[in-house]
Amino acid sequence: MVSIQQIQYIVTVAEERQFQRASERCFVTQPTLSMQIKKAEETLGNKIFDRSRSPLELTEYGTKLLPILRDVISEYNRVEALSKQEEGTFREQLRIAVIPTIAGYLLPDMFDKWKGELDDIELTIEEMKTEEILVALEEKTIDVGILAGPVHHPKWRTNILYHEEIFAYTPQFKSRVVTSSELEKEHPWLLSKGNCLRTQMVHFCELEPESDQGWNYEGGNIELLVKMVDLHGGYTLIPEHYAASLKIKGLNRIESDDLRENPAREIISVCSNRTPKWHAIERLIRTVQLKYGQKDIKNLKLLNWD
Repeated sequence: MVSIQQIQYIVTVAEERQFQRASERCFVTQPTLSMQIKKAEETLGNKIFDRSRSPLELTEYGTKLLPILRDVISEYNRVEALSKQEEGTFREQLRIAVIPTIAGYLLPDMFDKWKGELDDIELTIEEMKTEEILVALEEKTIDVGILAGPVHHPKWRTNILYHEEIFAYTPQFKSRVVTSSELEKEHPWLLSKGNCLRTQMVHFCELEPESDQGWNYEGGNIELLVKMVDLHGGYTLIPEHYAASLKIKGLNRIESDDLRENPAREIISVCSNRTPKWHAIERLIRTVQLKYGQKDIKNLKLLNWD
């Protein structure tokens, strides 16, 4: 059968869709990489890549093969980890992705706690948008994602970390409560497309997608949106823990006109059902749950991000 090295080469080329970049990642020459993949195809009796396309594309066989090869690499890493455990040199590596509107407060809040309580785990953390996290989980380039739910997939395990209410930043309103119909008269300031908080805002405030060009703000972050409200009026939505981290004043609780519900989002972790790193992920989950606690969601309307 094909070697573990050839498997790693195939997965890298599938991710890069180009031999040159893949060879740089694998620290081999392009001819060596190409030759090894050709040998693997001969051993398997099927073409994995369609070389007539630019960028490279997986063949139908390659598409079916790729998730199997990723599982093989994962199991191989488990064997390597077991050997290190026996030697007493093992340190779990955990790759985490967090959406920006959570990372903005969660990472500053949790850094010292993780450093102290998870000192035997090597954490690699990066920001990704929701769709990017789901792709990275599928491609096994991360071990766990932290995002706004819900997410349902038979291959993934989801855990609720906490719930947080979403407030409106509308300093022109003196009342501490504003209704969704009152917000309809105000100019909305939004994050760029791909941010789930933007989608939640569109859904809750019933904004018309076709009016995007009139009010869409591409790029930026919540702090910048707050400044835009200060300078130009209107409103933006801010999750409660993000608002607390920025010490923002002038927040308004939002109520729907009919049910008197307050918008909120459910923060979850997502990982593979078959992850060999569940023990480390579970420890990470517990630190977050203890930090932000449980919230009474009786009067909250949990918003979808899709």
